[in-house]
Amino acid sequence: MSDLVSDLRAVLGDRVRVDAAQRALLRRDASVFEGGSAGPVCLCDTTEEVQQVVRIAIAHGRAIVPRGAGTGLAGGAIPLADPVIVSLSRMNRVLEVDTDARIAWVQPGVVNLDLSKHLAPLGFHFAPDPSSQQVCTIGGNVANNSGGPHCLAYGVTNAHILAVEVVLPDGEIAVLGGLDAEPAGYDLRGVFVGGEGMLGIATRVAVRITPNPPAVRTLLLSFATTREAASTVSAVIAAGIVPAAMEVMDQRIVIAVENYVHAGYPTDAGAVLLAEVDGQSGGVDIDAERIANIGREQGATSVHLAEDDNQRALLWKGRKTAFGAVAQVTPNYYLHDTVVPRSQLADVLDQVYEIAERHDLLVMNVFHAGDGNLHPLLLFDAREPGVYDRVHAAGAEIVKASLAAGGVLSGEHGVGIEKQPYMSMLFSDDDLDHQERLRRAFDPACRANPGKVIPEGHSCADIQHLHAVPEGVWG
Repeated sequence: MSDLVSDLRAVLGDRVRVDAAQRALLRRDASVFEGGSAGPVCLCDTTEEVQQVVRIAIAHGRAIVPRGAGTGLAGGAIPLADPVIVSLSRMNRVLEVDTDARIAWVQPGVVNLDLSKHLAPLGFHFAPDPSSQQVCTIGGNVANNSGGPHCLAYGVTNAHILAVEVVLPDGEIAVLGGLDAEPAGYDLRGVFVGGEGMLGIATRVAVRITPNPPAVRTLLLSFATTREAASTVSAVIAAGIVPAAMEVMDQRIVIAVENYVHAGYPTDAGAVLLAEVDGQSGGVDIDAERIANIGREQGATSVHLAEDDNQRALLWKGRKTAFGAVAQVTPNYYLHDTVVPRSQLADVLDQVYEIAERHDLLVMNVFHAGDGNLHPLLLFDAREPGVYDRVHAAGAEIVKASLAAGGVLSGEHGVGIEKQPYMSMLFSDDDLDHQERLRRAFDPACRANPGKVIPEGHSCADIQHLHAVPEGVWG
């Protein structure tokens, strides 16, 4: 048994896993990217254990990769060259809730939806709601600055994190941010959120909790084309209405969803728009009526208002399970994540359909239309020879089309491995140099999740920590 494993087991006992099966489970995340290689897997229960594991890894010259639920879609949690895996799945407790201050302290392994369920009897919820919220964790949300349908009005994860307790890459513990309205000093909390595990490991998080709205109205608008649905989104925002959520789904995904959960979606529509407003009863009724009228002006063939909470929940169940519904069509999909200006949505969507057709791929579109966050799903069967080449080629063209339209690389999935090759298309060499300098301020030795985000030629990970350990060395 290696000295590294012996030292780790002195702290965690049998919560250090080195068997091939356990390590193989963590070779990848929910993305289409493979090729990872995990070292010892450490199942930590406390901040102090995380700190000790980090210090042991440093002593042995090993990199570290924090791991949550593994639901990431950009390859950000894929371990490269046998790093020590710091699993946070057991750190899953809600530690404290203060409804007066509207703050909750939670551990990073708390599942997103479980937090809102915990808060529901108190009349609160956690506003960021990724589609994977039934399984993704708060720590992962912090790492990727995750979004979700209701982030149009409420903002992404960064707007809901007040403070983070962090084990830094040198093994020290620090609290970034604070509960004061204006914490002193630099906004290191804001730097850490979205850091994709390269700046340290979150072990406690102070989240902002949001009161449940007194009234909610949910509309389902049907259109002949995706272009009309996208145009309606722009028209609603231009009218001064900021709904809680605005989601568009094209006909292909609508059919898959309806066959899967029977949510009441019209399968003959070219696209549907799911729009939701919340707030005081009188105001939401007015906004719902205005959205309905704008939709009709833009060509809506039907407008349906959810009659009660059960019907509303069913409509949202359809949206939240859209990706799972794809399994009826093909066994595999590549879910992309770029952002374009709302005014460019329809044109970029036309390009997405053309790109997929040219690469002989089926594409389904479901996206956060209100903030221009596209999520095209490229469907394929991994058993087909050469299909990955077509999938990645189509994905690269989608990224380039989004950037050409004035967009950005990611809305919520992060950069990870997936968008790393395109960073130079969005950022200058000086931009990338400053990003790497910031990263080194936290991690001079480049041991925290190396090989991610910063592209080759700009990253300290180019030559460090990315050489695999020979098979069998873990005992």
